[in-house]
Amino acid sequence: MKILVTGSNGQLGNEIGMLRSAYPSYEFLLTDLAELDITNEQAIDELFSQYKPAVVINCAAYTAVDKAEQEEKIAFLINSSAVGNLARAASKHHALLVHISTDYVFDGKNHRPYVENDPTNPVSMYAKSKHAGEQQIHSFANNALIIRTSWLYSEFGLNFVKTIMKYGKERGKLNVVFDQVGTPTYAHDLAKVILDIVEKKTISSGVEIFHFSNEGVTSWYDFAKAIVEFSGIDCRINPIETKDYPLPAARPYYSVFNKSKIKERFQIEIPFWRDSLRKCMERMTSE
Repeated sequence: MKILVTGSNGQLGNEIGMLRSAYPSYEFLLTDLAELDITNEQAIDELFSQYKPAVVINCAAYTAVDKAEQEEKIAFLINSSAVGNLARAASKHHALLVHISTDYVFDGKNHRPYVENDPTNPVSMYAKSKHAGEQQIHSFANNALIIRTSWLYSEFGLNFVKTIMKYGKERGKLNVVFDQVGTPTYAHDLAKVILDIVEKKTISSGVEIFHFSNEGVTSWYDFAKAIVEFSGIDCRINPIETKDYPLPAARPYYSVFNKSKIKERFQIEIPFWRDSLRKCMERMTSE
């Protein structure tokens, strides 16, 4: 099976690349901007015609949440228009499209874990651009999976885990919000699930949405406390409210997913967030 991966230099794309040897029946073409500009519809069509992928995993995204408030055009170009390009090409060439979306499509005002058909209400520009990408898939894809995830981290790129480790070592004291609740997701776990469900997927048409994060619930404050604990950094984490740490883009206060659908459909077990965080940090240390 030929699998085209976009955004291969990002957190999730890198993790998929690291897992290649565990899936010998798959042939991977890993691409990032240098190899494939997904904002260029003609370039996408030419690559599809030449490579003929059975599956496209779109890991490419504009993820600068705060910058998106000023860079609305580029956020929508990458997170919406480019997704439409991929959806049209996948439909034309009869490929399955797997697209990664976000908890930000919700406004975070729930008091129970979000299910896939809960009403969306994106608030920030980043959130609106990702929501628009989902709509592009509903409009143009014949066969697609939208997988929403939250609080992604890994050994690769920039993320909350690396930020806490960096500033924790430098400053010895950090203020972290405790009133935003969700679940961290280890990109390695998400990558493995994607590759496993590609093999198991039986539906041959239509668009389906699934939620995936690690198990459990936590706050950014508790997440930071765990990072410091596992890394052995001597740093005090102080709990603060969101109002005391103003940022350009609004964040959802509640981002917990109900993952029953993906677990039951594909018979997967999801690790607890602390266990996955420990594994990630052990890999960081060994490297």
